[in-house]
Amino acid sequence: MPIIEAKNLVKRYKIIEKQEGLLGYFKSLINPQYKEITAVNNINFKIEEGELIGYIGENGAGKSTTIKMLTGLLTPTSGKIVVNGLVPNEKRIQNNKNIGAVFGQKTQLWWDLPVIESFRLIKKMFKIPESEYRKNLKNFTKILDLEELLDKQVKNLSLGQKMRCEIAATFLHNPKIVYLDEPTIGLDVFVKENIRKFIKEINKEKKTTVILTTHDLKDIEDVCDRIILLDRGQIIYDGEKQKFKDTYGKYTLAELIVNSKNINIKNKLTSKNFEIIEENECRLKIKFKHDEVTIVKIMNDISKYCIIEDIHMRESELEDILKEIYKGAYRNGKNGDSTWKNAIEKI
Repeated sequence: MPIIEAKNLVKRYKIIEKQEGLLGYFKSLINPQYKEITAVNNINFKIEEGELIGYIGENGAGKSTTIKMLTGLLTPTSGKIVVNGLVPNEKRIQNNKNIGAVFGQKTQLWWDLPVIESFRLIKKMFKIPESEYRKNLKNFTKILDLEELLDKQVKNLSLGQKMRCEIAATFLHNPKIVYLDEPTIGLDVFVKENIRKFIKEINKEKKTTVILTTHDLKDIEDVCDRIILLDRGQIIYDGEKQKFKDTYGKYTLAELIVNSKNINIKNKLTSKNFEIIEENECRLKIKFKHDEVTIVKIMNDISKYCIIEDIHMRESELEDILKEIYKGAYRNGKNGDSTWKNAIEKI
């Protein structure tokens, strides 16, 4: 039985349609006209216990709205959600006992108290047994390097220090499900690595189900096994991360170090088999479909106009693939008749 299931889930909002100018402001104030926005549009998914899910999409895709419905903060317009056997908005207190959540820069720690006192309050709130609390505190302190932070007031912590403490607080009561909404935003690379390592270790040890929404695709790349990709409230991909990369990652990226270049090669070459995406006096960045053309053929074409001194190649990463999908969507989906699914299929 899935630990989370969403069926035909819809969330709509009514917002005031603002009119321009001072007169329009008073008209809106006296006789407001409303328009309806669909944030989540008839989505369906099932999540099994212990899965690491990357829930991704552009701003306004419906990610945070979905998470808020899963936690019970919002009530669906229609459809149904079942989380660990409960309907979240109907059984909020029971549901909250089994979940943890981090919402960007919103804190669950007490600003003027030392971190350890916030942890003790969370222990009392969730009625965590003493032995379990001490075991988790010791483990989390080691993995997240919290030793020197526990006696500091929350207001005196840096952003990275505070986020490490937030993550620890979220997992302290051994929740079955954790929602992480932009948990690494604004953090340096070392803090991000610590948080990713922590999530994977806790998932492995306790089979905690984690749903991660983020714009830092390195988080998804390092942590998640499955991705759900949204656009305008609809799911356009739901499946294994590796399968997504294998299916849509048709491009290989190459960087050529060159000299003796005296023309704009991008303007000179119009091959359909590869694209020069960046060019300067000493460097060319290209992408090509490895099943359509070889790097040797590309180098032969380019070497007519310069001397190639070195080359670096790599396969497309998740971020590269999503950039192509987003570009295809803007060309074909948002201003034309095609959908984002068409944009994906063209990659």
